[in-house]
Amino acid sequence: MTTTHYTGEERSKRIFAIVGASSGNLVEWFDFYVYAFCAIYFAPAFFPSDDPTVQLLNTAGVFAAGFLMRPIGGWIFGRLADRHGRKNSLMISVLMMCFGSLLIACLPTYASLGAWAPALLLLARLIQGLSVGGEYGTTATYMSEVALRGQRGFFASFQYVTLIGGQLLAVLVVVILQQLLSEDELRAWGWRIPFVVGAIAALISLMLRRSLHETSSAETRKDKDAGTIKGLFRNHTAAFITVLGYTAGGSLIFYTFTTYMQKYLVNTAGMSAKSASFVMTGALFLFMVVQPLFGMLSDRIGRRNSMLLFGALGTLCTVPLLMALKTVTSPLMAFVLISLALCIVSFYTSISGLVKAEMFPPQVRALGVGLAYAVANAAFGGSAEYVALGLKTLGMENTFYWYVTAMMAIAFLFSLRLPKQAEYLHHDH
Repeated sequence: MTTTHYTGEERSKRIFAIVGASSGNLVEWFDFYVYAFCAIYFAPAFFPSDDPTVQLLNTAGVFAAGFLMRPIGGWIFGRLADRHGRKNSLMISVLMMCFGSLLIACLPTYASLGAWAPALLLLARLIQGLSVGGEYGTTATYMSEVALRGQRGFFASFQYVTLIGGQLLAVLVVVILQQLLSEDELRAWGWRIPFVVGAIAALISLMLRRSLHETSSAETRKDKDAGTIKGLFRNHTAAFITVLGYTAGGSLIFYTFTTYMQKYLVNTAGMSAKSASFVMTGALFLFMVVQPLFGMLSDRIGRRNSMLLFGALGTLCTVPLLMALKTVTSPLMAFVLISLALCIVSFYTSISGLVKAEMFPPQVRALGVGLAYAVANAAFGGSAEYVALGLKTLGMENTFYWYVTAMMAIAFLFSLRLPKQAEYLHHDH
């Protein structure tokens, strides 16, 4: 595919649009993960353990925010993007994330507010969950519509570059603070700093997103089906189910080898927490860097072939890789094995947003992508850790490996349903 028909100005405009869209994605995920990494420091300030009601609010809040809000966010922002434009949806989602972070940064503690403190923390987390649930579908849609023809895979891969980048930056900020501040300072006020950083970064991203050009046309936004569940399921149920099918496996294996892996190295392989953190930071950095390479590969071999390779390799290698990691002693070997697994996952992550966006016409694209992703991600990705740890406590840890393998086989079968050549979206600017 040639890209020669783009003028220099048009190319740089589109590249700037990719930067603007993905900058917000980085901020969203940074803010979302900072909460997880800082929780150990601020939990006592909001959840004194002698109050059982507060403890319950804590568990319910973390659960509800992470899971329930994502599909709702996918639906609300998908509808917004299809009816009122991608740009508006992108700006509102990053503004909400900014508000959520700022709220957490400024929250009075339990000592001064009583039970209102954890209730407000829960509210901030719900706002963040909504925002992150809406971010994925709109970013994937926007980036697929603005990417240069013939290089769609390469440009779309930056969605995951920034998603993983957000995760890494969150770890980095916490590590820097651990070097600069004492444990007591971190517990007293230091944990607030990353949330302030996140809120400021969100404002910078908002400025970048303000200058984006809109990729949906007035005609598709006025369509009676635009952004409606009815419009989505009337003609696109098969596409929706296909996206659900491979996102379930994709989310599960992604969370297995990213967020759960740290606990797995400590709990199952018996590695020290510090070593496990180093291994995972290195592996995630490599994972981030290879995304554009796998995106470029998909431009060469086709999206469908990338997805089939992902399904096939995931099915064949999950059990051997997890079995090998179970008995791993050297951090270097653990790094190599996890990196191998993440390279297999990269066949999917580098183009996942694009493959989903290409399944739907513009009037229901953001809704189709956002909702299918959020539902599959909440059900299979978010629960990966619970299922793995649950089976481990039952003494059936190996069953989890086969569960992931089965989901990968399903992802392979659903990938067979992908169109042979999906280079052009239904509507290209």
